[in-house]
Amino acid sequence: MQCQICKKAGMTGNNVSHSNRKTKTRWMANVHKQTLAINGKPVRLKICSRCLRTMYKPPRPKKARTRAAA
Repeated sequence: MQCQICKKAGMTGNNVSHSNRKTKTRWMANVHKQTLAINGKPVRLKICSRCLRTMYKPPRPKKARTRAAA
């Protein structure tokens, strides 16, 4: 499965044993089916846990811009 927001998907690689034998393996993204309210309407999405956590994170306050002394 693939995250519908950030497009994160599975990864392939090798399991390497102590004797250095290599076998193919696949690591899947942590994707969940969630019903989220988008523009007031419930929408069912496949979303990774990182995107889900970021959605509930409060926005950072903006810094005041200062002028450089010239």
